[in-house]
Amino acid sequence: MRGTSFTETMLGTVRLDNEDPVRRIRLDLRAEADEVLRPHRTTRARLSGRIRVTGLTDDPDATGELEISPLARRRIRYRLTFTADGRRLTLDGWKSVTPRHPVKSMTVLPFTLYEDGARAGQGTLRFPLTTDLAPFLLSFRFPRREDPAQYSAPRWDGSPDRTEVWYTTLTDPTTGTGIWLHHELVAPADGSAPQAHGWAAAFPPEGKVRHARFGPTPWSRPPHGFSADGIDATPGRLTGHAGDFHWDLTEQPLAEPLFTFPRWSWRRPLLPATHMLPAARATYDGTFSDGERTLTLRGAPGASARINGHGNARRWAWLHAELGDGGVLEVVAAVSTRPVLRRLPPLVFLRLRHRDRTWPRRAERSAVGLLGIGRFRARIGLPDWTVTGRTLLRRIRVEVTQPADRTLALDYRDPDGAQAVCHNSESADARILLERWWGHWRTEASWTLQGTAHAEVGDR
Repeated sequence: MRGTSFTETMLGTVRLDNEDPVRRIRLDLRAEADEVLRPHRTTRARLSGRIRVTGLTDDPDATGELEISPLARRRIRYRLTFTADGRRLTLDGWKSVTPRHPVKSMTVLPFTLYEDGARAGQGTLRFPLTTDLAPFLLSFRFPRREDPAQYSAPRWDGSPDRTEVWYTTLTDPTTGTGIWLHHELVAPADGSAPQAHGWAAAFPPEGKVRHARFGPTPWSRPPHGFSADGIDATPGRLTGHAGDFHWDLTEQPLAEPLFTFPRWSWRRPLLPATHMLPAARATYDGTFSDGERTLTLRGAPGASARINGHGNARRWAWLHAELGDGGVLEVVAAVSTRPVLRRLPPLVFLRLRHRDRTWPRRAERSAVGLLGIGRFRARIGLPDWTVTGRTLLRRIRVEVTQPADRTLALDYRDPDGAQAVCHNSESADARILLERWWGHWRTEASWTLQGTAHAEVGDR
């Protein structure tokens, strides 16, 4: 099943009641529908974006809904809620579509502002055909609509020598504390009974990183996710306790699944391991306590991911970076334990979701290049590690720093009994530079994350 997404810009004027000046207003919106847009039917979409009113507000977090019904109801209705000068306002308006004036009726949006149900102002917005028609048409996407919950179910089929992981990382926007919840199933290579274990960790911006383990405990084959000894990681919910740690969180996915490794590797476990994010972006609400303080989370940004394979790599690095405006970067660089693959430099799987596009288009591109040429490269170390790479028209450089006082070292065992150590920081720093070729390399976008990147380096 596919949906529809597009972006739209509108310009105009607005006058607030009991005020003389006419103010300029600009809307930069993104619409997302869960079905393919059909003009002869009514389609409802979610709206998000930025509203700017001269001298009054610049709110980048406006949200609302859009009703697209140009033929069935002959209207396109917008309802948006935003904050202006401490007031919570709602913009309500619609384009009245008529065949007598098709262009004007499709591009002019009269609207009324409301505050607590009472009228607060009115204005008119127009879609600028000459400058924004081409970007508007080119912005249309019809992404595959997938239910993130389908990727939470256990993949283990009873075979020995397998490991499966459910993990969640997030950042409390109020305190800057990074949080890590790790849930793991291990089916030993010797055929003995599978075990479940894991841990919770808190990374405050100041003070000691704290963690607590749970398990091992027998695996009970839950149908919908991870569940063992009172600890659950199921679609939309994370609850449990370990030592002094207690948590009860709800998860709200905000983005489509993102496959760090090729999509086929999740369906067919032919690689030593595979990695994907059921929801590349999500928000978390609830409580999290590390025994010293309790955090009340509201809209905390983060993501949940899955790993399925035979165990950890020989050496690896991982990064999850929230870039804002719906962007996210996921990086896995690893050296396999397989006899031939372990002689190769780290294979890099890099997926950048930016401006509603995922780059590189295929997950294999960063790892194998084109006929072996143009593979992305990683230099793995601590406290700093880097990833660089390029395609025909773009190149990227990722620099990650994991400060020692914000990094937690944990040891654990693979299904074959071999020991691995991960050095994890849920409050790492990252610098990302994306460039595009226009006769010479020019900066397309850059991001600097201070204490909000999630990163890890591991080895044996």
